[in-house]
Amino acid sequence: MSLPSNRLGLVGLLLMVCCLGLGCGCDRRDDDLAGQGEAGPPVAGDTLIMGSGSDAVNLLPVLSSDSASSDIQNFVYNGLIRYDKDLNVEGDLAESWDVSSDNLTLTFHLRQGVRWHDGAPFTAEDVLFTYRLLVDPKTPTAYAERYRQVAEAEAVDAYTFRVGYHKPLATALVSWGFPVHPKHLLEGAEITKSPLASHPIGTGPYRFVAWQRGEKIVLEANSDYFEGPPYIQRILYRVIPDASTMFLEMQSGGLDYMGLTPLQFAMQTDTPAFRRRFRKYRYPASAYSYLGYNLRRPMFQDKRVRQALSYAIDKQEIIDGVLLGLGQIASGPYKPGSWVHNANVQRYPYDPEQARALLTEAGWQDSDGDGVLDREGQPLAFTIVTNQGNDQRVKAGEIIQRRLSEVGVKVKLRVVEWASFLKEFINPGNYDATILGWNITPDPDGYNVWHSSKTGPRELNFTFFKNAEVDQLLEAGRRTFDQAERKRLYDRFQEILAEEQPYTFLYVPDSLPVVAARFRGIQPAPAGIMYNFNQWYVPKQEQKYLR
Repeated sequence: MSLPSNRLGLVGLLLMVCCLGLGCGCDRRDDDLAGQGEAGPPVAGDTLIMGSGSDAVNLLPVLSSDSASSDIQNFVYNGLIRYDKDLNVEGDLAESWDVSSDNLTLTFHLRQGVRWHDGAPFTAEDVLFTYRLLVDPKTPTAYAERYRQVAEAEAVDAYTFRVGYHKPLATALVSWGFPVHPKHLLEGAEITKSPLASHPIGTGPYRFVAWQRGEKIVLEANSDYFEGPPYIQRILYRVIPDASTMFLEMQSGGLDYMGLTPLQFAMQTDTPAFRRRFRKYRYPASAYSYLGYNLRRPMFQDKRVRQALSYAIDKQEIIDGVLLGLGQIASGPYKPGSWVHNANVQRYPYDPEQARALLTEAGWQDSDGDGVLDREGQPLAFTIVTNQGNDQRVKAGEIIQRRLSEVGVKVKLRVVEWASFLKEFINPGNYDATILGWNITPDPDGYNVWHSSKTGPRELNFTFFKNAEVDQLLEAGRRTFDQAERKRLYDRFQEILAEEQPYTFLYVPDSLPVVAARFRGIQPAPAGIMYNFNQWYVPKQEQKYLR
């Protein structure tokens, strides 16, 4: 799941975990820029055509939990706060805020004069409505938990919103980066049947124009945006599930932006002709990939089996073979080098002998000589599901399949179209194991992914992991403001995950975006390259699309 963002929006905030110390570099050479001349001052115009391997699912933020939907939502909606280029919190729809001395009350002072895309005024009543929508038991959302910690919320006046908590909540402020929803369009309606799911109306820098499912989504610049209209006039978001086809489209001029595969980055783009037309960037992604086990399946309920599978998988082989070295081994849900990452947890280097020993200890043996371990007449066999449109996951699955077969585990690999993958497998928990990824945000609160209370339909603990000590640590971590104490709590949390192995943590990939060279204003930063998209522009003489 990749999440480019025009302002580092927090639509996907509750999906993710931590990323500080992120570096960002541009693969550009001085001679690539020769002959371009001065760009001149920013001017409006042109269209950015973005490639995506999967389509959006639902464009109402409260109902969606996939990154493709978040890509679009980040252009259309605003929260009260957002992250800046250095991953510090700054105001978005809120101009400022006050925090009480006991950390129990937040008072947001909202921007005046902001309008929804249909012309209606934005007020504190919209924020209050969004809060009530999130905590409404009839709203099928994955994001309610942090808002259930609220003791009271009120619209003090049209431009002041106040919220109080039962107990201090370390993530209280950042939680208000969640997109504000329009009260005047949603109040009294059944949220799951709202037309805004396919035709969103927000306050953001881009207005929704059209969605041709499975093919494209079109956005246009909001001329009334409160920070001033973006320079790029239109965004065309094209759905191209196959990475090779997407790259061919990029080369032929049919795309301006895509995430390169490692092969494309390392082997297929290092030519003078490509460098004249495009700019490549490389930085550690705010994400990790994993093999997650459905812990309701009997075969995965013994942690020795999960540990054995982790020992049997050569993670460096995946990084070298699939990522071409453009990534690093993941050991848990936090990014290596970030303040919260625990580098001293138990590791699972490739060790097939240790894997076999643990499986034997757990009672699995090849009793019939067919090469597959069994126990009580049941083979150690399962299916890994992953999503179409992510070649790295598919290739990683093939390597995992081969390595597990070498220790007597029979694995099938099934690749499913994204929307069906979520609807038929992940959301209902109807799978054995899955290769997926989480994006990561600057706050380490992992409550929604790892707490035992978050295993319901459409919630994010879809491996059904339950551990009483982890629950206690997560609850304490979100109540603690002292970073050293939070570090202690999350270190222990990571130790337990490393011991229990509900996931085999695979890798943290490098992010490898490429952008057509005519786009200016790109300034790599810890937040990546999309945080300032509103300031991107194309010089008048280089603009390619009039509309």
